Formats: sequence, C-alpha cells, structure tokens
Amino acid sequence: MTDVVTRVLTREDLTRSMIDLVAGMAKSLVDFPDEVEVKAAPENDGTVLMLRVAPADLGKVIGKQGRTARSIRTILGAASMKAHHRYSLDIQRVEEPPA
Repeated sequence: MTDVVTRVLTREDLTRSMIDLVAGMAKSLVDFPDEVEVKAAPENDGTVLMLRVAPADLGKVIGKQGRTARSIRTILGAASMKAHHRYSLDIQRVEEPPA
C-alpha cells in the first residue's frame, strides 16, 4: 500500500496558479507574448486578475463578440470553484508611451 501525500495550498499558491493559467492562455493567443502581464488585486469577496496585453493584441484576447474573453472567464470560474475562492478577470491594454 502506498501513502498519498496531500499538499495544502495557501491562498498565495492558488493565486499564483490562477495567474499562470490566465497568462498561459493569453500568451498562446497573442502576437506579442512578452507583453502579456497578469497581476492580482484583492477585492471584497475575491481576487481580480488584471490581464494586460499589447494594444494590437486586445482584439485577439477579447475575440468576436467577446467569445474568447468569455471562454477564458469560464475556465477561470471553473478553477475558482475548485479553489473555493472567487477570481474574476479584467482585461486591459498596455498603454503606449505618449509621443
């Protein structure tokens, strides 16, 4: 008989995993994966993940009629249920420096 070792994840570990999940999905969709950035910010009843992409990639992450963004949010929601913590997604574009 083998012993099963279970690891208890902290909230920070879960948040890091969610950041990696969203960043991985976004990087696979965009033309400029180096400009993908995901940050977490605590909110009243959960955590908001702020996804920032290059202005040229914003449409790729949102998709036609928001379908791609909705799909990313659905996957994030399913992972949130498993983690017993609410994560939401806010998509932003990286601001270009003024000319």
